[in-house]
Amino acid sequence: MKLDIILSGVGGQGILSIAAIIGEAALKEGLHIKQAEVHGMSQRGGDVQSNLRISSEKIYSDLIAKGSADVIISLEPMEALRYLPYLSQQGWIVTNTVAYVNIKNYPEIGTILDELSSMPNVILLDVDTLAKESGVARAANIVLLGAASVILGIEADKLEDAITQVFSRKGEAIVEMNIKAFRAGRSVGESQMKK
Repeated sequence: MKLDIILSGVGGQGILSIAAIIGEAALKEGLHIKQAEVHGMSQRGGDVQSNLRISSEKIYSDLIAKGSADVIISLEPMEALRYLPYLSQQGWIVTNTVAYVNIKNYPEIGTILDELSSMPNVILLDVDTLAKESGVARAANIVLLGAASVILGIEADKLEDAITQVFSRKGEAIVEMNIKAFRAGRSVGESQMKK
């Protein structure tokens, strides 16, 4: 198994929690992982990006080369576009459709979504609305993880176990909220895969 994932968004959206959950699930499978993170401006609202590499073989670099990412998981659509040069020809994009407008000249969201929609392998969803409708507004990032889980090659129950592990110190209610968010996103991911 080899899986190279670029996770992107802006500070405060929960990108690093997604990386921790996927990483935890991979370790439980006995897989090797390497992770590299970039925090823009080191504050809420700055861009955040993480390279997460998972393999059954030893991994020598923590960075993903251009044209070789298997998946881009993004909580912000413009950030998904930013990392398109890293996506392999068969790679997948899983992204939120709602913009986090943190710059003056933010491009027209319709243009961004049109470009993302033109990619051969893409799952687009409004994670914010889905999280609110599911009663888990604070777990939009885990909704996105749920949607992405359909293409990661890691069993859903393993990812749910990792969610429990990562959030257990925050209490059972937080664990249950995040499991519910994961399942809501997974349902959307499965429905888009069938199209």
